[in-house]
Amino acid sequence: MNNDRRAIGAPTRELADWISSLKYEDIPQRTREVVRIAILDTLGCGVYGWCTPWADMMLKWARSGSSGKGDATVWGEKNATMRVADAALVNGVASHAFELDDYHNAKLHAGAVAVPAAIAMAEKLNADGKALVTAIAAGYETMIRSSLASNPSATRLRGWHITGIYGPFAAAAACASLLKLNPEQTSWALGLAGTQGAGTWAFNADGTMSKRLHAGKAAHSGVLAAELAALGFTGPTQIYEYGDGGVLKAHSDDSDAALLTRDLGRVWHTETNSIKPYSCCGSTHAYIDAALAVRNKIGAPWDLNRKVKVGLSNVVDVQCGFTYAPGSALNAQMSLRYVIAAALVDGKVLPPQFTEERMKDPELIKLAAHLDCEHDPKLDALYPKHFAGWVAAEKDGQWLRTDILNPTGSIDNPVDAKGVTEKFRGINPQLPVDAIAKVALDIENHSVRELLALAAQRA
Repeated sequence: MNNDRRAIGAPTRELADWISSLKYEDIPQRTREVVRIAILDTLGCGVYGWCTPWADMMLKWARSGSSGKGDATVWGEKNATMRVADAALVNGVASHAFELDDYHNAKLHAGAVAVPAAIAMAEKLNADGKALVTAIAAGYETMIRSSLASNPSATRLRGWHITGIYGPFAAAAACASLLKLNPEQTSWALGLAGTQGAGTWAFNADGTMSKRLHAGKAAHSGVLAAELAALGFTGPTQIYEYGDGGVLKAHSDDSDAALLTRDLGRVWHTETNSIKPYSCCGSTHAYIDAALAVRNKIGAPWDLNRKVKVGLSNVVDVQCGFTYAPGSALNAQMSLRYVIAAALVDGKVLPPQFTEERMKDPELIKLAAHLDCEHDPKLDALYPKHFAGWVAAEKDGQWLRTDILNPTGSIDNPVDAKGVTEKFRGINPQLPVDAIAKVALDIENHSVRELLALAAQRA
């Protein structure tokens, strides 16, 4: 082989070695806490997600090729009826179904991928809670580091949906951990995961359901990758770094493979995961916080003729700054203009703001259209390390402005376990939420099957 075709370094193998050797005791207390909260939050989002037509369609599709017997459970049901990969697929779609699931500033949704895959595999294996926490921690850290190495802003501006392209690594890492794959097998699993990664932002053109698919398909791909690797099916062991087809070069012109393994095991990026208090794109949350603060300063009801200015970074402008027109729920959930209008008028941005009737409200449409959105280079320097933004409104000839550096739900303004429990209760009042939270937040002393059984009960 010519020298110019050889990979420099071996970050794929280094990452695989770390995943294979990771033990529960190696994980910091704070990371374990983040994982437990993620389990509770993702389960709540997933059970709620079954009220959406796209999750129902995915379940019908999966059922069409199923015998009705399996090793893993559809969340909210009493019996295991799915293969592990199919359960990860349908629960992943349901978890990402209504933009309520967690996110990270590396511009990805790890929970909707890592948690469904790990829970399904742990259910099949009857793994204990410590093994589940270890697997999910490995999945989150692997996915986040994959995006950071790729450069999330550069990757996003190429049109990639990072949850889709790097999510398979999360599920593969989690399942490799649970299956106790050796370092070589784990490197194959990562390679097989990376070669399946897919997902672009073309859904923004018309608000289609494909975004919901990306998380579930990533979970499915990662399970498949780990299970094939366990059987001896080989995958590329230089999936990140190889010059001809490695994912970092394929997805970005500004990647840095060193970030994949820098301080691995010492610095846990998982600890900076964010919980969503609003059911819309995470990049809009700082603007919702700012809009609500301005609304509180000026008072309600909101004057639709009041002038409002909004400062945007380039990435947020490309991603969410488009002209709002009524369409699908996803169209509104991705629209910065719509969610700011809803925050100013309704004082909240939750599932009721995304009903067909509300999204077509003439007042919200008018306000969304008249927001004065401007590019702010200072925000470019902050994003995506900080999902920052600002909103200003005129009152009596003066501008009242609120700047938000890090939104509610971020590590700097966190939603804790109690807050996630109340979020779960708010979207799933029919479930025994306190009992579910008690088990999820102490999962090391319980089984996955016990948790899933509670999710199938009605309060």
